[in-house]
Amino acid sequence: MIQYSCDVCKRELDAEQDLRYVVRVDIYAAMDGAAYDDDNDSDHLEEMHDLLENIEDLEDAQIGEEVCQQLRFDLCSECRRRFIKNPLGRDLLTAKAVGFSKN
Repeated sequence: MIQYSCDVCKRELDAEQDLRYVVRVDIYAAMDGAAYDDDNDSDHLEEMHDLLENIEDLEDAQIGEEVCQQLRFDLCSECRRRFIKNPLGRDLLTAKAVGFSKN
């Protein structure tokens, strides 16, 4: 039988008594139009050719992690509740600070 534990608090999860929550995170490079020059004089085919030639010099894992990552975590009920309240793990006091002057 497969044993699960919470990836945050490391508590063992009993399949018959505990709910187990799965969190999936997809991280990928945004390829919006702002990243590209709209230079009509450039040769896009030549640029693509150069990229493909140079890609062999880089490690596959490095390229993959820079472009896309998929993460998966198992959470217990309590850690799920905390995750839902603060999914980015930001310091709540800092996040609420607006920065108004004290005058």
